[in-house]
Amino acid sequence: MTQLPQDFMCRMQDMLKEAYPAFLRSYEQGRFQALRINAIKGTKDEFLEKAPFFDLRGVLWEQNGFYYDGTSDCAPGKHPFHEAGVYYIQEPSAMAPAAYLEAAPGEHVLDLCAAPGGKTTQIASYMQNQGLLVCNEIHCARAKILSENVERMGICNALVTNETPQHLAEMFDGYFDRILVDAPCSGEGMFRKNEEACSEWSLANVQMCADRQDEILDCADRMLRPGGRLIYATCTFAPAENEGSIARFLDRHSAYQILEVKKFHGMSEGVPAWAHYDMRSSGDGMTAVCGEDYDSSVGTHLDGQRESHDSIRHTIRLFPHLVQGEGHYLAVLQKQGDMPEGYQAFPSNGLQKGLNAKDAKEFLQFQQEALRVDLLENMQDRLLKFGEQLYLMPEDMPSINRLKVLRAGLHLGTLKKNRFEPSHALALALKKEDVKRSMELGTEETARAYLGGMTLNHDGEKGWYLMTYQGYSIGWGKLAGQVMKNHYPKGLRLCRKV
Repeated sequence: MTQLPQDFMCRMQDMLKEAYPAFLRSYEQGRFQALRINAIKGTKDEFLEKAPFFDLRGVLWEQNGFYYDGTSDCAPGKHPFHEAGVYYIQEPSAMAPAAYLEAAPGEHVLDLCAAPGGKTTQIASYMQNQGLLVCNEIHCARAKILSENVERMGICNALVTNETPQHLAEMFDGYFDRILVDAPCSGEGMFRKNEEACSEWSLANVQMCADRQDEILDCADRMLRPGGRLIYATCTFAPAENEGSIARFLDRHSAYQILEVKKFHGMSEGVPAWAHYDMRSSGDGMTAVCGEDYDSSVGTHLDGQRESHDSIRHTIRLFPHLVQGEGHYLAVLQKQGDMPEGYQAFPSNGLQKGLNAKDAKEFLQFQQEALRVDLLENMQDRLLKFGEQLYLMPEDMPSINRLKVLRAGLHLGTLKKNRFEPSHALALALKKEDVKRSMELGTEETARAYLGGMTLNHDGEKGWYLMTYQGYSIGWGKLAGQVMKNHYPKGLRLCRKV
């Protein structure tokens, strides 16, 4: 059993009362493992026909989510499908917030606290590479991981940024149709999954997280258009970071209402009385009000000066003793107001000016020789050049001036003297029918050999080949004679941790 902090246990006993023993027993059970199919790569039915995993069971709140047996010899994280971006391994409860966001193709969507990328790639799956997905992470190292996952999943319409919420709010006033705030939190819901989170937990940290969440939500409000949807989510049980954060936000921003949405089996209502749950101060710092000292039914320690928000019962809690997943909280909020007729969101920075396609003749030659599709069809002004790197920008991409950008749409490849070298991102974004030449890695053993960097033999016309495994693109190869030179990135080969 995970060694839970005493103050945490004390508070949970206050909150859960007679359900507390069942909550404690959940920490003696194994955690649930799940993956989410990437709808950009193919349909759920196609995947299920090919899946080598046994006992896949659907996750109730995500149509493409499946539990799998974590004790199986066939580990999804080590399978070639993982490297091909066919699915994303994701904790099942963590699939709920992006599902309730209900992003649609063609919209402007922001994932404000996006690393490592589970929810970003889930949103992208719903958007089907249409519209603009801005995914932001304030920490540089985590932003790089986010960018790598965006690449692996074949996402073409993402702008990956490494900014503060405050700076983004200055650039995108009233710009987004939907915003997900998966807020940095005390991580109490992950104690069963990550014991390190237990050692880092404190009552003071809970309060620090709650204060930071207020700042992030205020920034999100500035960026959401009238009528837009805002999802607030955490992976903690702390009332100050859940019902408390929402109550404080509604006190500051009267234009919002909490939407009543469908709850799936095992999901619990938010508790309005917890919105102002008090963590009593003592001479030694913060301490939880425990046992008979606190009566949540009458709100002994609630701040009676604050407005009561009964609609908080429409928010959602996921407790590990009630659902097959870890602890999470989410609220679905809508900003009131109508969009003016003919309204068009426009970033304060303006739109990014593209490169003239004639100035990328090496890419045009590669496309003519290797592809069956015209990636620039109706997109002649959407090429962007970073040094030697060439990108295909999402439609109406904001200017990257004064923004720290890690990825600006689809990385096409590198412009070199008199030639173009396609990127790994481009391979993962293409399908077999998009290219003139492809090579199927017929067995899992052959696929693993390719992923390890081995050179393969092949008969065929010389040139670039899209390497596929069971029909899913996985990388590039270049044939000369009967030798297929391996262009799988060296940094991703066998030693990659998954």
